Amino acid sequence: MTEESATDDGTADAAAEGDGSVIRRDRFSGGPARSFLSSLEADERIFEADLEVDRAHVVMLAERGIIEADVAGEILTALDAIEVDGHASLPDGEDVHEAIETAVIQRIGEEGGKMHTARSRNDEVAACIRYRLREDALSALEATCSLREVLCEVADEHAETVMPGYTHLQPAQPITVAHWALSYEQTVRRDTARLLEAYGRINASPLGGAAFAGTTFEIDRERTADLLGFDSVLENSMDASSSRDFLLETASALSILATTLSGLAEDVILFANRGFVSLSDDYSSTSSIMPQKKNPDTLELVRAVAGDAAAGVQGLQTTLKGLPRAYNRDLQRATPHVWEAVDAVTEATEVAAGAVATADWNEDALAGAAGEGFSTATGVADLLAENGLPFRTAHEVVAIAAEDGADYDALESAAREVLGEPLEVFVNPDAVEAALDPAESVASRDSQGGPAPLAVRTQLESARSSLETDQEKLMDASESLSSAHDALREEVNEYV
Repeated sequence: MTEESATDDGTADAAAEGDGSVIRRDRFSGGPARSFLSSLEADERIFEADLEVDRAHVVMLAERGIIEADVAGEILTALDAIEVDGHASLPDGEDVHEAIETAVIQRIGEEGGKMHTARSRNDEVAACIRYRLREDALSALEATCSLREVLCEVADEHAETVMPGYTHLQPAQPITVAHWALSYEQTVRRDTARLLEAYGRINASPLGGAAFAGTTFEIDRERTADLLGFDSVLENSMDASSSRDFLLETASALSILATTLSGLAEDVILFANRGFVSLSDDYSSTSSIMPQKKNPDTLELVRAVAGDAAAGVQGLQTTLKGLPRAYNRDLQRATPHVWEAVDAVTEATEVAAGAVATADWNEDALAGAAGEGFSTATGVADLLAENGLPFRTAHEVVAIAAEDGADYDALESAAREVLGEPLEVFVNPDAVEAALDPAESVASRDSQGGPAPLAVRTQLESARSSLETDQEKLMDASESLSSAHDALREEVNEYV
């Protein structure tokens, strides 16, 4: 993915045959640094994208009368043959763009060089990256929606399954499995929103920006954008050809998603350690020496992907930092950071969804642990405050009771010590007993967003509604790309 070396009219130098020298002067056709400069192997990822960008450009050139219709037909036919032969059949070259053009010229002669009229490899590669990345972004988005769907299903099934809630890894307050699951659903919902916003900025066409200063040819940038399914055109030609902020935005959104996944994985790993949940064998492994072990290996790898994604953001941002306008060869090293991140994070999202979907929650163990560490203490303090005590005084009573047994007797003793009177003077004993019960404590926390079953049902309804909206957006985006692909094929068929 390299910058352009073209003649003044925008058409690459052409020779009758050979390798990369077909479109470059002999002076630049070889040398000890050729392999260092080449990105041809890595460019396999955008091979099909490049062919589509080539087709759209050639169709536009023919429609505008910039190249002859019969030449366009020969070029488009050659591109079809190159696609059938595959990336591995390409001749040597600095990148896939040069190699494809060389292959076209080898097939049809010098006229093949007209495919590069009115463009640079700078706007070409920018278009190819955006074309491919939007597909990868949609795959990542589909994975987030699948995970959200799984989390909603877990919440629906376990709306009343009481479990311990933690802060600082210490028992804090009882909650439900549903409340825990929906806490991650809401986070992944925001991850989805970030990726959707990034997708909108990816899906803009840079084609026609040429090297960075536009072209003298009467091209139609809107037409190529439409043929390729882009929603808009990047107006400024320098920005179009050289900007890579869309890569950084996408990598950042993926890194944030990976951080969410890491937290989810850590929770499930800890829950499995406590016997609260059992992972499916499909998402576990065993020790090579200890046959009794069942290890959450897949989730440990999900947890680790956050580090890879964060490193990708750092690597990409460091590469882009301080680059002058317009094109610089450094950009060849920028894109792999995003390819690696989107692959790893998408797979990690799918694995996390599968692990949670197939996990078996141990309701008895969860209920038994829900009251550990006097986790209902806050509920008791709230109850005392509701009955007239200042919250700080109630807090002191319960804190003393926590040291002496964390039951009604301990609370009674603490009340006499702090208040100088029996506890029943301030609150009904039955209400205190209810507040000490984890299930009752959860049920009482019915404020908006709380863990009470009724509050959870409201959250679940919101989660499903938001999920449905996002799934519709994804379907619309996918259908738009598919329609554009089919429409371009129809236009190509008019020439071949």
